[in-house]
Amino acid sequence: MSAGFLAKDFPALSRGIVLTLACPDAPGLIAETCGFIFRQGLNIIESAQFTDQTTGTFFMRIVAEPVAGESDAQALSTAFEPIAAEHRMRFTMADRSHRLRALIMVSKFDHCLNDLLYRTSIGALPIEIPAVVSNHRDSYQRVAAHDIPYHHIPISAATKERAEAKLAEIIEDERIDLIVLARYMQVLSPSLCRRFPGRVINIHHSFLPSFKGAKPYHQAFSRGVKLIGATAHYVTEDLDEGPIIEQEAVRVDQVTGPDELVARGRDVEALVLSRAVRWHAEHRILLNGTRTVVFK
Repeated sequence: MSAGFLAKDFPALSRGIVLTLACPDAPGLIAETCGFIFRQGLNIIESAQFTDQTTGTFFMRIVAEPVAGESDAQALSTAFEPIAAEHRMRFTMADRSHRLRALIMVSKFDHCLNDLLYRTSIGALPIEIPAVVSNHRDSYQRVAAHDIPYHHIPISAATKERAEAKLAEIIEDERIDLIVLARYMQVLSPSLCRRFPGRVINIHHSFLPSFKGAKPYHQAFSRGVKLIGATAHYVTEDLDEGPIIEQEAVRVDQVTGPDELVARGRDVEALVLSRAVRWHAEHRILLNGTRTVVFK
């Protein structure tokens, strides 16, 4: 196992399971699901549900702990399959004590990377970071200071296929659960996006949709914007159009210069991305077509 922020470095997470599910809405779903949890010797400590009236889809998240002994998420998943099949459920049964293994990808701007490293180092994010990948060398020393392997993978139009092959190798070798694009300024290929649906999170400036290309905050300043912000979303083949997880906005005015816009933008980007990563790691996000359901 590689170095870095690993599960052994932090206090153990709470025991028990997290059950998430989505299915066509029908009477009795809550009672049947909770009854299953009870019969398996578990006590529900957290429960949330939502019905999308436009699609008739029911969503639910349950956190439960064993009344005695330990729980086996895999065995519980197998036992739950007949109920899931009957109601056409998509479900996950996750072990709460398991920290997701997150691969962080970054280019030159490393404020989001630095925030994720810090939050992970103090145990504020229930993840471990076995590796960081970048197409530049700028963040090498910062990452090395945390004893995390840093993979420099330069990329160009001519080398993109080889670079993504190397990336896929790292993902497999490190048993990566989640890929976080922490201001990684390269577009992932459609084939790579299809391999990891709902497992790649990106951050970008969302409240500047008209300002594309270089220096978006400077463009925003020249147009006198009153709101700046950021969006965290899942990556799909459609560039910057994946299901939105979280957004935040900051109000600005005529005295806010371009450098201050950049500074405030960095802050809100880091905050929004860390929220999205935490919610994903805590199994609080369920995909709902092109949207998400987030049980905060």
